Amino acid sequence: MEHIEIAKRIADAGGALYYVGGCVRDKFMKKEPKDIDFCVTGLSIETFSALFPKAFLKGNFFPVFQLNGNDFAFARKETKTALGHTGFSSVTENVSIEEDLKRRDFTINSMAINVLTNEIIDIFGGLHDIKEKLIRATSSAFSEDPLRVYRGAQFAARFGFTIEPATKTLMKSMKHELSTLSAERVFEELKKGLSAEKPSEFFHILRELDVLDIHFQEIQDLIGVIQPIEYHPEGDVYNHVMIVLDKVAEMTDDITIRFSGLVHDIGKGGTPKHILPHHYNHDANGIKPFNELSHRLNLPNHWKKLCKVIITEHMRAGFFDKMSVGKQVSFLERNYHFLKELEIIAKADSKNPSLSFQKLGNELMQNVNGKTIKLPNRENAKEILHSKRVEYLKRKGLPTT
Repeated sequence: MEHIEIAKRIADAGGALYYVGGCVRDKFMKKEPKDIDFCVTGLSIETFSALFPKAFLKGNFFPVFQLNGNDFAFARKETKTALGHTGFSSVTENVSIEEDLKRRDFTINSMAINVLTNEIIDIFGGLHDIKEKLIRATSSAFSEDPLRVYRGAQFAARFGFTIEPATKTLMKSMKHELSTLSAERVFEELKKGLSAEKPSEFFHILRELDVLDIHFQEIQDLIGVIQPIEYHPEGDVYNHVMIVLDKVAEMTDDITIRFSGLVHDIGKGGTPKHILPHHYNHDANGIKPFNELSHRLNLPNHWKKLCKVIITEHMRAGFFDKMSVGKQVSFLERNYHFLKELEIIAKADSKNPSLSFQKLGNELMQNVNGKTIKLPNRENAKEILHSKRVEYLKRKGLPTT
């Protein structure tokens, strides 16, 4: 059933159907929308169910029907009842599209288009703010939902928009509620921030709002931590990891790899002051603060596994071409399943764009393994394979130290 047919049925029953939210914003920003969301006005839930018996009712906090793979929500008004992202009660009866739009977060997300008439509902100036590249709160109700702090940061980072001053003030005032957010909701906004062309902007905004410490304390701890200036003229560790993060983003769209670039030097945040500007053993020391960050964000296992490899191995990856052949082979054997990721991080971190070992590692492990080499027994198979691999690399004439 097409959108127009659904809208006609709703109109015949005395209601109206609107495109709302991100799909409207994306239309005016000339972007391809990921999802199309609808808002229904003028109908009761019972009437909608009768009109569309195949629609599936979902939603824990307010009614949303799923039909033809799209969400159909009812226009609603909300009342703040408790702290946090879910502390609301909602009303859907006799709510206009204008009232529904008023409760939304930013003006660019508070527009609607009537599905039948194509009338644009833009009473809060969303089109103007898209043109001016502004992130602006729709109304004073903005401050009732703390998740909007992270949403504002990721929208600004992804779209290259500026958060207008009054909205920044509102976002700063919501700091006390951020700790009530679930790890899952914060993680979703983090992923969107990491998808930006320059993901560092997401963290710069949180820093400017003085909220970085709530969920990203270990990144906050890097601010002001000095490094040897001859190797790091860019300044403190925070500046360094932000530069690396953006360089990684230039090389891959994979947000898991991008995040590993963010945390590669996380161990430097705990370096004792008396040994600064040096950061001895920061690779090994990085696991503890990473575990704390990972637990707070409830990171997926594959994120955790990659990040721990990057944290502990990025230094050796950066010096791969200066290693002895034996150490090169050990590195390639140990990290065979993460060579692509390590090479990306090492290139971004070491300022050596010609650094390369992924292709070599794949060639080595595919040509010298238990299937290509006849092993006399299993007891010392690992040692024999290592020795054969060293011989293989030596025959390739790679530089050694």
